Amino acid sequence: MATTNDLKNGLVLNLDGQLWSVTAFQHVKPGKGGAFVRTTLKHVLTGKVVDKTFNAGTKVETATVDRRNMTYLYRDGADFVFMDGDTYDQITVPAETVGDNANYMLENTEVQVAVHDNEPLYVELPTSVELVIQHTDPGLQGDRSTGGTKPATLETGAEIQVPLFLSTGEKIKVDTRDGRYLGRVSS
Repeated sequence: MATTNDLKNGLVLNLDGQLWSVTAFQHVKPGKGGAFVRTTLKHVLTGKVVDKTFNAGTKVETATVDRRNMTYLYRDGADFVFMDGDTYDQITVPAETVGDNANYMLENTEVQVAVHDNEPLYVELPTSVELVIQHTDPGLQGDRSTGGTKPATLETGAEIQVPLFLSTGEKIKVDTRDGRYLGRVSS
C-alpha cells in the first residue's frame, strides 16, 4: 500500500484487480476544499489511457511488476519461450501477450518481459531491430525520384513498406513501435 503522496511515473497501481501504470501526476491545492492528485493512468495490458483524480493522502494499492531482461528462444505452438539471462529460468508467454511484437522478433532477440505474480504481462522490444528482407518485387526504373514505397516481407513474416531501391536479401532497420523502415544496415 502507498498513499497518493508516493505516486511517481512508472509506478504500477492495482485498482479493482486491474493493473494501471502512472504516466503523469499532478498535486493540486485549490483555494477552497481539500488537496487532490490528478493522474493519467495507462492500463498495463490493454494500453488504454484514463485520467483519474484521487483525494490527497488516499491509500492506493501498488503492484510489483518485475521487468526482466530475457532472450527469445523459440516458438512452442502458439506460445513463445523466453529465458532469463541471469537465472536461466525459462517462461512461456502466450501469443496474445506477445501481440504484434512477434512481427519483429527473431530467435535470440533480447527483450524485456514484465512479470506480476509469475504472470507475464507484456513483452517490450528494443525500439529498432535489424531484419533481412525475405522478398520484395524489384523497383521500376525511373521510380526512384518519386520517393515511393513498395511492400516487403521480412524474415519474420511481417510485411512493411520500404523504399523502391531496396531488394530481396538486404538487411534493414525497422522501428518496432509502428513498423516503419528506418534505413539500410551495411553488412
